[in-house]
Amino acid sequence: MIHAQKLRRTFGEIVALDGLDLAVAQGEIFGLVGPDGAGKTTTMRLLTGILRPTSGGAKVAGFDVVRDAEKLKDHLGYMSQRFGLYPDLTVMENIEFYADIYGVPPRGRAEKVEQLLGFSNLTPFKQRLAGNLSGGMKQKLGLACALIHTPRVLFLDEPTNGVDPVSRRDFWRILYQLVRDGVTLFVSTAYLDEAERCNRLALLHEGRLLALGTPNEVKRMMPGALYEVRTPSPRRAAALLREGFPGAAVGLFGDRVHLAVRDGANLEKRTRDVVTSGGLELQSVRPIEPSLEDVFVSVLAQTRSEEGKQP
Repeated sequence: MIHAQKLRRTFGEIVALDGLDLAVAQGEIFGLVGPDGAGKTTTMRLLTGILRPTSGGAKVAGFDVVRDAEKLKDHLGYMSQRFGLYPDLTVMENIEFYADIYGVPPRGRAEKVEQLLGFSNLTPFKQRLAGNLSGGMKQKLGLACALIHTPRVLFLDEPTNGVDPVSRRDFWRILYQLVRDGVTLFVSTAYLDEAERCNRLALLHEGRLLALGTPNEVKRMMPGALYEVRTPSPRRAAALLREGFPGAAVGLFGDRVHLAVRDGANLEKRTRDVVTSGGLELQSVRPIEPSLEDVFVSVLAQTRSEEGKQP
């Protein structure tokens, strides 16, 4: 349903996306993961025909994103980070407005609207002004508006950003139902726990693809081994470990420090030496299974290390 080849976009001297290659199958939940400025929104806008690529190309639902941009609009839905809801219109009026924009025919429209209201649990609020909805309800309304014309592919740009955990869970429940109905989902997120929900995902950083695969495949891309380090002062310990293990990936996870190293030989002794030399007590060191966040931190550290070695 989505195929991008050497997709590149620049803004003057800034390279926002640097030669992206990926393919997404029908009925798949594909996640695009990365920090702010990674190129996620630019990728979305290129694949939806909003932006023209500097070079390379892409097809979505069989349509070229440049040559067939107008035809493509009938087959996709796009929910941007700041979806264009009208706060002075009611929930029902917003949905009807987008139905008019997409040219949804009168025949069967009422049934479709009621279906979407029930689907998103918005039926009790259909006469409420959109501006008076909670953050989670606004996202559900945005989703309903993006689905009014029954798209084959749905693009969601960080749809749960700033939404409470309960609303995030409800939102994903709705997305799973869409997949069961045959919709292909392309979701960008900065939440790595959400990335675990995707069938496949891509890690993006500064416009470049760092990793691609299922969540488990991406986790296996992590070089070396991962250890959990506990000390009374984790923040100070993390700083010491970064100095003591040059090139290793060190991440702070609450009261624990995660240390990813290529060589785990004598690691406990080496870690103890580094930590105690800084005046801290080492409580424990143990190997653990990596999370996606660990992988991202490790791959990013490796990328920066390789870039630093370049002349």
